[in-house]
Amino acid sequence: MDLSEIKKIREKFLAFYEASKRVLPWRRNQDPYAIWVSEIMLQQTQVDTVMKRYDAFLERFPTVQALAEAEELSVCEAWAGLGYYRRARLLHRGARAVVEEYQGVIPGDALTLQTLPGIGRYTAGAIASIAFKQRAPLVDGNVERVLCRIFLIDDAPKSSAGQKKLWALAEALVQGERPGDLNQSLMELGALICTPKQPQCTVCPLRMHCGALANDRVNELPVPNPPPKRQILEVAYLWLSASDGRVYLRQRGLEGLWAGLWEPYSCEGKTAHAELMEQCGCDLVSSGISVSHQLTHRDVRATVYVPTKKKNSLARRLALHAVVDPLAAPLSALARKVVMAQVAAQLAAP
Repeated sequence: MDLSEIKKIREKFLAFYEASKRVLPWRRNQDPYAIWVSEIMLQQTQVDTVMKRYDAFLERFPTVQALAEAEELSVCEAWAGLGYYRRARLLHRGARAVVEEYQGVIPGDALTLQTLPGIGRYTAGAIASIAFKQRAPLVDGNVERVLCRIFLIDDAPKSSAGQKKLWALAEALVQGERPGDLNQSLMELGALICTPKQPQCTVCPLRMHCGALANDRVNELPVPNPPPKRQILEVAYLWLSASDGRVYLRQRGLEGLWAGLWEPYSCEGKTAHAELMEQCGCDLVSSGISVSHQLTHRDVRATVYVPTKKKNSLARRLALHAVVDPLAAPLSALARKVVMAQVAAQLAAP
């Protein structure tokens, strides 16, 4: 690309960011730990959702040392509501690696950052450029859309050819002053102006440089990536309550879906109901409650079952815990739907 053109584009991005950047809690300072936490939280999670949880997480784990010293279970509990709990576990492992390998000092180099658990090329670029002013590129969904439209990229963003072009452009643009602001301006333009649907091209500061706008192809770009095939996940829940109204829950393990969160006892898969009966050692019938839930690549269908006979030993057999208010527990989003639906049905029963 022509260097003079790149310079003009950079200037317009920086001017836009200076004038239009949102006030977000992770922009208060350039603390690399706080930026790291925000970037992991923001992966595939809405900004509004992260804003509700960000300060509370940092209050509980204010430093990388505090996070490293915490139990993995408590980190997962603090992550409840943000989804993708594997990210929380990798963030925790990354914090421990920083303490063990770098004496608690987060590396400022993008390549070194990528050696830490849970930090890929994008996150490394964000931390290095924003916190350490390193000229490190980054490409996320917003940046993909902006670059595909401005530079008229016809390759699907997730294809190898598309990725190569996008990272090369991001690398060229970040060279210069204020690399962190430049990277954030790319993301901000994609979030506020160059949106997936109904982009505000008439007020876009890059409209004079936009190849998609000049060629009437804004709504065509970026070229969609092939959609992943969605799968069905069956989940069978056991609803067990004590005579005093308390509800029995269990805590999930630290691996797999909904790691470390609480729920009524459950089994998953095509034979979930049969497996649940086998583990309970008694017949189970539907309580009449079924709940649907969507994960990134799966549609979840959950059914609630109750034992046909009162089994006083069932809670002990399954190592369940009786809680007075199940909704106060750190539930997964699906378990919360299940509990709310079952409680509502019981309250409505004559």
